[in-house]
Amino acid sequence: MNEYDFIIIGAGASGLLLADAMLNDSFFDDKRILILDKDPKNSNDRTWCFWEEGDGKFEAIVHKIWHSIHFQGEDVLKRTDISPYSYKMIRSIDFYNHYLGRIKESSNITFIQEGMVDLKESATEVTVKTTNNTYSGKYIFNSLFDYKMATGQKKYPVLQQHFVGWVIKTEKPIFNADEVTYMDFSIPQKGNTRFMYVLPYSNDTALIEYTLFSEQLLPKAEYEAAIKKYIVERFQCKTYEIIEKETGSIPMTSYDFRMHHTNRIRYIGTAGGWAKPSTGYTLMSTANKIPKLIELIKQGKPLQKLKLKNKFWFYDMLFLDVLHRNNGNGHAIFESIFKSLKPQMVFKFLDEKTSLKEDIIYINSCPKTPFIKALFRRLF
Repeated sequence: MNEYDFIIIGAGASGLLLADAMLNDSFFDDKRILILDKDPKNSNDRTWCFWEEGDGKFEAIVHKIWHSIHFQGEDVLKRTDISPYSYKMIRSIDFYNHYLGRIKESSNITFIQEGMVDLKESATEVTVKTTNNTYSGKYIFNSLFDYKMATGQKKYPVLQQHFVGWVIKTEKPIFNADEVTYMDFSIPQKGNTRFMYVLPYSNDTALIEYTLFSEQLLPKAEYEAAIKKYIVERFQCKTYEIIEKETGSIPMTSYDFRMHHTNRIRYIGTAGGWAKPSTGYTLMSTANKIPKLIELIKQGKPLQKLKLKNKFWFYDMLFLDVLHRNNGNGHAIFESIFKSLKPQMVFKFLDEKTSLKEDIIYINSCPKTPFIKALFRRLF
């Protein structure tokens, strides 16, 4: 029987968190729920990082916690404790095992390893065609992102946070296991916004990522050459073992994905614009939006009715306008912010928890001219 009340396409962070929220709410006890994904979700294919105060909902699967960060630019070097915040990392394999384990023990949620081929909506249901079967659902939640959704318009720039990362193990202890290198802009910018990101798991093991905020991806060899050079120049290390590799690209745009939603189809996660436009951080942004979506479902309202815009959406839009217009000066924005503000203030703003007074303080820490020009271009 291939008929379901809800079908979730994609067993990534947003899909599994939505399924888990349904599992934890008695409203869904008598509902048939299907999760589809072409991947078995049995490998460590990515990491999710976030900051928060104290313990949170992911504590059982947090792999590593740091209490200090390192930020570096051309004329600023900041190493500081970030309490009451801590910076946390989750490995995707631990995330998949935890949430899929709970789902597989449930009686009303089914996970099937099949990739979606097509969606067709009628007045009463949506038909999902996969590589092997056809399923019908009353409501569909699709987390599969297609860049064509956002790039077919000119109103909102679409950048990418793209990266290649290596987990390396060294012969000698060269890392500070208590400190995250949040952004290191001391590397050549080459006309883009480029930085290094270092997550030390121990004194001899770390994830090192070469990250860009720009429109176009690079040849893989260019990312890897930059990582090699950085390891030699910063850590004075030439001998190491590459344990794991990861690669990724996260959309950075304030484009309003609501035009793609229908009464029965809702895009979620990055496909729904849930990644924080100005940073690419997605996990906590998704976790904060899931309860709002659950309430909408329980109220029986059309899925397109959920509105998530706020003042921070406007701030992010201006930031991306500036970054898109002059991508090579992105480092100057971040350096100005971290030079003027404590990281706690930066995190609070990025968490979208600041007051209007605090917003003004944050905005005042940014270079004025490019943002004023961006504002006037939007207004006039």
